Amino acid sequence: MQSPVPAFARSLRALDHILGKAEAHCEARRIDPSVLVNDRLAPDMHPLRRQIGMTCDHAKFAAARLSGQEAPRFEDTEQTFAELRDRVARTLAFIESVPEEAFAGAEDKTITVKAPSREMSFPAPFYLASFAVPNFYFHMTTAYNILRHNGVDLGKLDFMGAA
Repeated sequence: MQSPVPAFARSLRALDHILGKAEAHCEARRIDPSVLVNDRLAPDMHPLRRQIGMTCDHAKFAAARLSGQEAPRFEDTEQTFAELRDRVARTLAFIESVPEEAFAGAEDKTITVKAPSREMSFPAPFYLASFAVPNFYFHMTTAYNILRHNGVDLGKLDFMGAA
């Protein structure tokens, strides 16, 4: 199986860039950064800080599960842009530490995900294409949208990342 790391890494670098722009936006307009860090699109959705955490989690767990590595544990305590950017950096460091050859044969694995209310099992290719990647981009897109809604000067190229 081909490594999902390059695509996740590119998007995580874009996410770091987006968070940097959000931080600069707050500084320039004298906005308390906690307003954006704790904002959400709808009352029943997670705030920005959790959207970032879940984006990172889907990348690190996909890399770990598909390669047979142990994923690092992150405490989900981030409250500032600096802490969120550190979370992104730690996620990048982990996924980029997984060698390409560790994904060899992953297509034959069954991936089991434990959710609070149930356990789900998928053939590895289905897990990656239909669970990990869509969830990663859902949470990244939601984070982008929270910031864009709050006036951060973001565009499609910010989301897509550098070529």
